[in-house]
Amino acid sequence: MSTEVKTGEIAEFAQQVADQIESFLLSVRAVAAEGDGSRAVPILLLEVSQVLLAGARLGAQNDFQPSQEYQPDVGPEADVDDMRMRLADMFGSADTYSFVFDPYDPEVVVSQLSDDLTSVAIDLENGLRHFRHGDVGEALWWWQFSYVANWGNLAGAILSALLNVVAHDRLDSEFTGEEEEIEVANEILADSSADA
Repeated sequence: MSTEVKTGEIAEFAQQVADQIESFLLSVRAVAAEGDGSRAVPILLLEVSQVLLAGARLGAQNDFQPSQEYQPDVGPEADVDDMRMRLADMFGSADTYSFVFDPYDPEVVVSQLSDDLTSVAIDLENGLRHFRHGDVGEALWWWQFSYVANWGNLAGAILSALLNVVAHDRLDSEFTGEEEEIEVANEILADSSADA
């Protein structure tokens, strides 16, 4: 395989990852701005799943190597404090959750969805800034490194928490109309015993 073909494949792979990351970042910002928890959970469930797919693809690759010993300066991180606070307000009591960070050293960690979504966003946005500055190698290295070191575990925990919110919403709700059916059944039983 020629170096040119390999470089083209890497550039295409990086573009696919960048697209998934950009979709995640746009969605998290939009969800935070809208502040509608009932719409946010399914959207975030989908977006976190998609960005985890990008992370798994990064994790399955051979290690990317940065072109320089130190990360080039691509400007300041985005200010995400407002987004984090909006997410915390939107999630309310569902913001705090617990998970096991390392299943081989099981210790329960208590965290906040708002903090963890923001942390994932910061990691991803840092790589995206490298990508937008044309440094594909640095972007891939950063996304892969930070996936293994931080955001992969956090996104997995977030996904589990969001799935549990959906499960509780769907499975814990009582069957509507059940009370009416019981009342009708009781009336039928009462009528039949009166006739007897």
